[in-house]
Amino acid sequence: MSQELLPYVEVNPTQAPKAVVIWLHGLGDSGNGFAPIVPELKLPEDLAIRFVFPHAPVRPITINGGMEMRAWYDIASMDFNNRADSEGVKESAAQVEALIEAEISKGIPANKIVLAGFSQGGVIALHLGTRYEKTLAGIMSLSSYMSEPEKLSAEASNANKMTPILVAHGNQDEVVPIMMGNTAFKVLESNGYAVTWNEYAMPHSVCKQEIDDISAWLQQKLK
Repeated sequence: MSQELLPYVEVNPTQAPKAVVIWLHGLGDSGNGFAPIVPELKLPEDLAIRFVFPHAPVRPITINGGMEMRAWYDIASMDFNNRADSEGVKESAAQVEALIEAEISKGIPANKIVLAGFSQGGVIALHLGTRYEKTLAGIMSLSSYMSEPEKLSAEASNANKMTPILVAHGNQDEVVPIMMGNTAFKVLESNGYAVTWNEYAMPHSVCKQEIDDISAWLQQKLK
């Protein structure tokens, strides 16, 4: 591979992995942020799921006064249509694709890999998952939105047209309004994707019911 892989935190099963979840964090967080969720998912050991939590590159964020932090892309404005820096989204998607390819080279087939992301990470998961040329086991977007939804139909790969997509959001989210997550869901639905919408009484975070639902969804997709 020509580029160096993103650094990541890994949580490995007790036996040789049969499946992988690559989970992308939100703005200003790191791969360490979601790693503690793995035991809370209470996944059966025989599924042998490996979790990879990459660290986004450090970059200046315009809406935060140019402060440098881990981010998958810059946010230049809070305007819904222009929130995600599209070049940054594409660069990060390419870096995450390299991580998927690295797992495939270790012997995990693409259809045993789930691409998940929270907030900014969900933007990358939706962007890459719908354009990736190999069929994945599933795509998960949590408290997130879609970058350039108007380009999806032209840029989408057929490989993941039937891949299950879970879009989940809190109805008290003040960081990414629920309307943004629901718009992503509707765009996916209108493009014929096998997408599910889950809504929770929570802010920009995760809650126990969501963790339980994610666990059930992962078990179904990776059994």
